[in-house]
Order: sequence, then C-alpha cells, then structure tokens
Amino acid sequence: MKKAIGMDYSQFQLTDLAFDYENMMSYGGYTIEKIREIQKEQGVGNTPLYELKNITKLVRKLAPKGKGARIFLKDEASNPSGSFKARRAAISVYHAKQNGYKGVIAATSGNYGAAVASQAAMQGIESIIVQEAFDSKGVYQPEIMEKGRACEAYGSEVLQLSVGPELFYVFLRTLEETGYFNASLYTPFGIAGIETLGLELAEQVYERTGQKPHRVVVTHAGGGNLTGTARGLIKAGCKETQIIGASIDLQGLHMASDHDFNKKSFTTGHTGFGVPFATWPDRADVPKNAARPLRYMDRYVTITQGEAFYVTEMLAVLEGLERGPAGNTSLAAAIPLAMEMDEDQIIVVQETEYTGAGKHLNAQLAFAKENGINVYVGNPKESIPGKSIVLPEHPSQLSVTEFPMDKLKRTYLKNVQSQFDIEKFNDTDWEFLAQELNTCEEKIKELLIGRER
Repeated sequence: MKKAIGMDYSQFQLTDLAFDYENMMSYGGYTIEKIREIQKEQGVGNTPLYELKNITKLVRKLAPKGKGARIFLKDEASNPSGSFKARRAAISVYHAKQNGYKGVIAATSGNYGAAVASQAAMQGIESIIVQEAFDSKGVYQPEIMEKGRACEAYGSEVLQLSVGPELFYVFLRTLEETGYFNASLYTPFGIAGIETLGLELAEQVYERTGQKPHRVVVTHAGGGNLTGTARGLIKAGCKETQIIGASIDLQGLHMASDHDFNKKSFTTGHTGFGVPFATWPDRADVPKNAARPLRYMDRYVTITQGEAFYVTEMLAVLEGLERGPAGNTSLAAAIPLAMEMDEDQIIVVQETEYTGAGKHLNAQLAFAKENGINVYVGNPKESIPGKSIVLPEHPSQLSVTEFPMDKLKRTYLKNVQSQFDIEKFNDTDWEFLAQELNTCEEKIKELLIGRER
C-alpha cells in the first residue's frame, strides 16, 4: 500500500488508536485553491445549482402554514462522468500522473470506476477497474452492467468479479503486479476533491439568496461524500449548517452476501454501507480512511427504496430533470425534512447522478420483479428490504426515519473496545475519540456506560 499510494501512513500514527487526521489530510500539499484549479482544467466542478420551485410549491401545500423550506439541488450529473465522484477522481489521477505512475486502479461497483476511467483518459494514463459485478449465478444488476460499459467506453480495462472477498484480493494483487496508483475512494486526495463541492454549494446559495444553507442533505454510503462536502462547507464559513446523512433502509440485507446481492435495487447509498462505514471507517482499502462521517454528521435519516423511485419520477415530471434513482436518495429525504422548516429557510440536496438504460428506474424495478421482489403502490412504510418495494400513492406519504446518532456512536465505541484496551488510553486517545464522535470526553464515557448496560 505504501508503494501504491506513495505515502507512509505510520507517520501520522500518534497511539495505537489515535492518528493525526488533519496532518494526513494535508498530505500532498493541495490547497483548496489548487484543487479547484486542477478540477477546472479537467472540466470538473462548477456544476449548476437549481432551485426546485415546483417541488417547493408542492411541499408548502402539504406542510403546516408557514412551513416548507426552499429546496435547492446541486446537479453533479453535469460532471464529465455523470456524478460527484469525478471530483475525487480528478485529484487522485492528477496526483498519480504528477508522481510518475503509469496507471491507476480502483475497486468499485461502477460510478467511481467511470470517473477514474474518464479522468485517466484525459490525463493520458492507463486505468484498471476492479468491479464487483454479478452473483454466483452470473446475474448482473442492470445498473452495474451499465456502469461497467461506461468504464470500458472510457478505455479502461475492467476486471469483473462475483460478489465476495475476492474483490479486494484481486485488487491488491493487481496493484502489486502493475505498480499502478491506488486511486482509492478513501485517500486524502479522494476526500479533498469533494471539498470543492461543499465550497461551491455555499457560494452559489449565498449568491442566489444572500443566506447560508440551513441544512444540507447528503446521500450517505462509504462516508466520503458527506465528509468532503462538510469540510468544504466549513471552509466556506458554514459552521452552523446542519449536515444530514440519508440512506436507503436496507437493514437485514448484507452488502457482500451472494444471496442478498441482487435483492438490492441500489448498489450504494444504503444502510449496508452507511452504518458499517460510519461505525468503523477503517474497513476500507487503505490503512486509515480519510472519510470519517461521524466527525461531521449532525443527523442520520433513512428512506425506503420505493420513495427514492417515486421522487425520481417527481423530479423529472415537476422539474424537467431526469436523474438516476440512487442519487435521488437525498432528495427523497429532503422533501419531508423541508416540511419541518420555515418558508424562509434553505435546504440543499447536495448531488445528483446521471441516468441511463441500466440505471433507469424502470429497468431497476423490472429487475426487482424478476428476482421475486413484490413491487406495488401503497404505503411505503410497509416495505420489507429484499421482499417488497412499495411506491407511495401520494407525496404526503414521503417521510424519513431517524437513525439514532447515539446508536451509531455506541457501535463505534463497541468496535474500539473489541480492538483496544480502553483502560490504557491516555489523553491523546480520549481527545481523538472526542474528535471522531464530534463530542466531549464526558459524553463518550456516558455512551460507554450506556452500552455496557
């Protein structure tokens, strides 16, 4: 890994548990200004900010009098490869080329692979995408097939594998055999690339409204999207902006299970990634994950698959924007959240992603039916992950379910306790935990006591 990234993670280690996160993030010397310059050169960023006026009108009809915040949407589908992940890839691929690597490798279900392949083509270096693509019967989800074709279209070599641990084995072996750069989602380069998204969002909202956003809703999976956006907002002076993570509720389905793999309509943006990556970030393909969502997330909510599909159609019909269902997770959450807020407040949906034949909601719903999922119109609260997808009958049925932040933090601490002796922690360890959980030492000890009970 040291050879594949060009950095020695041990230099940031302070204790067995604690490490210098901010020092690690500054590795490479890329200022936010330099990152914007690199992305501009590659045609990345400066994506449009739309005010969803028709959806806001609908929200105000459904909300109590005086409620219904203005809803804005940052259209990241406008990036070269069709998603916000182009921001991550632009910096990783640039760094690889500047440091003499002949190529880059990424392990991904697809969107990030397309971003890496696109940026590698622009920079004139090779790329290999290792893609978890099908189950043991050789069956692909249409979305994954679509994204694999996109990677190939950009000239990448795509190694497609069945679901399971072989993904990372082949990934590591390929890194070792080629000497290519590890363009991981979770390096400092990948996370710093998203900071421009938070910064742009704040600038555009202020230019349009004279205000800072009150809430920003981020689709939460591996945590990099939320971490990078939040860091960018902080750099823009939006320290009071509430950061809300949103995921599809797929509790009970295992993200790496062959049996469950094709029971998911989305390959990312669900609780199968959102919960484990929040509660133990260092499960990634680098020694220390630069995505640390619990440092920045103020609130975590979930929605159902049916609500995401419903809002995808709503966005197209009411606002003339056809975007991929997975990227609309945060919009589906933002609609009921806007109903809680005053009319003069601002809530921003932080990203969209492109749509296409395999990513279209009709293809995904047809695939779900083929796999025995019951798809019908009714009350979305009746949804059972892996068994049913319920499309709402009316927009008033859109809602969010709170995922308790304390529960996430307790699970994080459980993971710490399973690997470290807390009795031997010094001040540096406690300070690190306070930063990780965005709280104080007293609250950490209270959470630990609550867990023991």
